[in-house]
Amino acid sequence: MNHLIAQANLSDRIVCDSAGTAGYHIGSPPDRRMAIAAQKQGIVLCGSARQFIRSDFETFDRILAMDRENLANILALDPTGKYREKVRLMCDFCTRHTLQEVPDPYYGGAEGFNQVIDLLFDACEGLLVDVTNELTISQ
Repeated sequence: MNHLIAQANLSDRIVCDSAGTAGYHIGSPPDRRMAIAAQKQGIVLCGSARQFIRSDFETFDRILAMDRENLANILALDPTGKYREKVRLMCDFCTRHTLQEVPDPYYGGAEGFNQVIDLLFDACEGLLVDVTNELTISQ
């Protein structure tokens, strides 16, 4: 997403961050296999893993989950449902793919990571259209 935001010259208006719902990779760089798949698409992954925290509901306008299990984990941090409208599945923004969830690539070999990058590229393009439309309306 940050790659597309930069290409659209919107880095000064859109902030994108990534966080997992589990804490076992905190501080780790992106998975090497995912970095290779991304690099094939001209994308350089950077940063380090962090865990989603309750204050992220206040910090971000949109919170996207890769699958229904992550969606449930995120919503569990919002027992009153105050932020429910901010939380969606990433694949809701796909325009070319029909998958409802981002599959876990970790056991699918290199092709699994390539498939996930392609799927996320589609979802992020759709998300960027949605966000820029919202930016235009709010101006």
